[in-house]
Formats: sequence, C-alpha cells, structure tokens
Amino acid sequence: MLDIKYVREHLDEVAETMKNRHASFSPEQFTALDVQRREVIAEEEALQAERNKLSKEIGALMGQGKTDEANATKETVRQINEKLTALGDARAEAEAAMDALMLSIPNMVDVTTPVGEDENDNPEVRRWGTPRDFAAEGFEPQAHWDLGPALNIIDFERGVKLVESRFYVLGGAGARLERALIAFMLDQHTSRGYKEWWVPALANAATLTGTGQLPKFEEDLFHTTEGLYLIPTAEVQLTNLHAGEVLDAESLPLHYCAFTPCFREEAGSAGRDTRGIIRMHQFTKVEMVRFAHPDDSFNQLELMCGHARQLLELLELPYRVITLCTGDMGFGSAKTYDVEVWLPAQNTYREISSCSNCIDFQARRADIRFKPKGGKTAFVHTLNGSGLPTGRTIAAILENGQQKDGSVVLPKALAPYMDGTEVIEPR
Repeated sequence: MLDIKYVREHLDEVAETMKNRHASFSPEQFTALDVQRREVIAEEEALQAERNKLSKEIGALMGQGKTDEANATKETVRQINEKLTALGDARAEAEAAMDALMLSIPNMVDVTTPVGEDENDNPEVRRWGTPRDFAAEGFEPQAHWDLGPALNIIDFERGVKLVESRFYVLGGAGARLERALIAFMLDQHTSRGYKEWWVPALANAATLTGTGQLPKFEEDLFHTTEGLYLIPTAEVQLTNLHAGEVLDAESLPLHYCAFTPCFREEAGSAGRDTRGIIRMHQFTKVEMVRFAHPDDSFNQLELMCGHARQLLELLELPYRVITLCTGDMGFGSAKTYDVEVWLPAQNTYREISSCSNCIDFQARRADIRFKPKGGKTAFVHTLNGSGLPTGRTIAAILENGQQKDGSVVLPKALAPYMDGTEVIEPR
C-alpha cells in the first residue's frame, strides 16, 4: 500500500507511474475521497473539542447553582453527540472508500525499472550456459510432456482422473526427483544463511491482504467454506510472520525460506501452457523472503537473484535474466528480475524464478516496522523470490538432459539426493 500523504503530494507522479503500469487510477477520485475524508475528520474533531469545552462548563454551572443554564448546555452537548454519531458513520464510510482505493493501487516503481508496454520490452541483463545443439547430436529434442510419460515418471491422465485438468501425478523416479529437488534447494539456501520454516498451506484474508493478493487477486485464489485460502506461494506466510511487529534494526537483513505446495486458479490464463507442467493449479516451490533496511534492499535483491541463479548453475541448466518493465511487473513490486531457464523443445527461455523488491509496499499493508537505535520506527523493505519451483525445474532437467535413446542424464549435483542415480532410463 502506498502512503496516502505521498500520493497526495506526488499526484502527477503517481498518475504517470500507474499509466506506465497499465493500472486504473483516477487522480480526481483520489482527491475527492481525500478531501471528503479530511473534511469529515476536521468537523468531527472540532465538535469533539466543543463538546469537551461545554462539558467543563456544565460542571462549573452546576457548582454555581445555575441549573437552568447547565441543563441548556447539556442539551447542546446532546445535540453535538448526535452530530458526532452521524459524523462517525460518515468518517467510517469515507475511510472505507479510501482504504478500498489504496488497496487497489499497485506499487510505485524504482527509477531503474524500465518503462515498457509488455514482455517484449523486458531488457536482458545476463546469460549463463550454452544450450545444447541437438541437431549436431542427430535428434530432435522432445518436450517434457512427451518425455515424462515415456519414462513412466509423469502421468497426466491419472492427474485428470483424480482431480481435473492442470493436475498431474509423479511416480517412481519422478516422485524421487521431486523430493530430491526440494531437499537440494533447501540445503543450498540454508547453507547460505536462510532460516528454514515450515508453514501452513492455508491463510486468512488479513494475511493475504498483507502481501497484496487480496482484495485485487481473489479470483486467482482457491478458498475454503471457512473463509480461508490455499496459499499461492510461501511468500504469503513468510512475509506475514512479522505482521504487526517492530523488528530490531540490528537483526536486519533477515533471510527466510520455505517449501510449500502452492495453489492458483490461473484465472485469465485459459489456453496458455495447456500442455506439460509449466502452469498448473497445484505445484510445489521453495520460496525465499528477505526483510531489509531501506538503504540496503536493492543490494539484497541482487544477492537473492544470485542465489536463484546459482541453483540453476549447479543443476547445469542454461538461463538468462531479464528486468521486468513497468507494463509486465507484479502488483507489489518496485523492481523485478525474472530468471528464465532454457527449454530446448520450445526453443525459448521460460520464467523459473521471479525476484522482487517490494520496498515498503507490503510492510505498510502488514504493518512490519523496524526501530533503529536512537531513531524512529520505519517500515522495513520486503523482498521475495522463487528458489525454485520444482515442476518447472523438472521440465527443464528432462528437456536439457535428454539423450537420443530416450533416457535423461541428471545433473551431477542431484546424485547424492537420488541415491546415486545418474540416469533415468525408459521403462
């Protein structure tokens, strides 16, 4: 959430940023609501001051035996109380309207975020690894949705039978590979100082509002009849661990990670990635979250993105990194790097990790502050990044490691987690 005072004092700048973000924002609507709210508050405060003054006068009049004057003043106070009740309702209504508007406005962007219309305007900032030349090896690379069933490790039909489309089942070496990746990723993160957490897969509305999924993206969430929601990412839980808290400045930065199942309706994505395991309703992911001092948060973004990249390098998967432009970035982010892994069958790079600095946007919504020694409390900066989703990683391992005979050579880093298995053979 943006600071109301900031929006009020930088209205043109906010409007320009929202235009670049393709976000709906009316300066006139904001100003009208802001003026209405402030006028009601001013009138309410003036009447409260008048009531307090008259209440003191009543005591004095009663002490002087001026009963009639005291009673008349009491009547005036009664009338003021009636007006205050009405004003209280008006203030609550005005504040609710302003809160709804502020919760719908995305974050401001960092000056280093490029202005652009869509994904075609995302500049590339680095590459690592050289994609294999399958033609030189004498065969055409298969897609993971063909490789998985042929290896008898991914079963799409049974996933549909058990639930519906966009669910799948892993079996045998596929299930073992999933488990291996989870342990490998968590071990890498904890070795770099991340504190591992095990968190619920359900969250309440306040928690999802804190990280920005609610109210704007409710249609993307699965929810229960009890008013709870299945989490779309562990970012929701890890960030809100400190909701309503004041952190010690000396403890920053904090580095957290967690593995969770993730659930997304994928509303609005009809027809996209209908084959394979790239865009599913349920998937598993290891998430990274950081709490940083405002002066250090962009340095922390570089470090976190580097940790996502290092995982891909250890897994021997070629990748590139792009900076998302204003027209393609997420709701709560001020700056985002997407790490995209190479998928040979599609002959393209596809996003596998998104690392974002949300500055104080989420902290303001969730009320997460820090207190420097001898200073005033301020909002921390929150960051999040995928590190990594297992499904997309499996897809990349299968496609990049496939051999002419249909087998798949696994990354050497996974051997200790696969009981020494180096190759998955067709069965």
